[in-house]
Amino acid sequence: MPKDPDLDTSAAITRSLLGWGVVAGPFYVVIGLVLALTRPGFDLTRHALSLLMLGELGWLQRTNLILTGLMVIVAAVGILRAVRNGRGLAMGALTVVYGGGLILSAIFAPDPVADFPPGSSGGDFSLSGILHLLFGALGFVAIACAAFAHAAWSRSIGNRPRAVLSVVLGVLVLVGFAGGAALSSGPAGVALLWVAVLAQFAWLALACSQIYAWSPHPLRSRRR
Repeated sequence: MPKDPDLDTSAAITRSLLGWGVVAGPFYVVIGLVLALTRPGFDLTRHALSLLMLGELGWLQRTNLILTGLMVIVAAVGILRAVRNGRGLAMGALTVVYGGGLILSAIFAPDPVADFPPGSSGGDFSLSGILHLLFGALGFVAIACAAFAHAAWSRSIGNRPRAVLSVVLGVLVLVGFAGGAALSSGPAGVALLWVAVLAQFAWLALACSQIYAWSPHPLRSRRR
């Protein structure tokens, strides 16, 4: 089949990769909520979604986290292809670290807490649980820094409102994660973790959609 001379294949691939950054967050949140609402003993006000990796059906949440991490890494490649300067390298590399943190957090499960899985007394610490926390922390910090790099890039192209929004979302990620870790498994701590999770996926979707629109259109005839 002859190649369309008006189609820029590289631009089309880049936009396709960026699209996964919009999909990743809703995919993770929806699957996680479905599992949370159907797992006996799981309480959304007291338990973080990562605890769904424990128990007989824990593989479902592990898979959810790994697939989300892969989507994030694919989106990061799109960022690297689209924004070919220092800020783009920082955004893309930090987003890769975030995606890798998600995958490693799925490999190393958290420690049980009181009442989840049902019958657990909690209070135990394992190497797997410590690594889960470390990789999770690495991911949260990386995505927050990616948001700050994106803010700098947005300012450089004259989009100050998007730059401010990226800074706000980056701060929410850090504050939500730090507060959630400090307050542990109480309702306030879980709520703050949700703030961090939603803020990071909101930033990824907004950044990828912005870069998608900013990137050259695959059809050369439609480029401005």
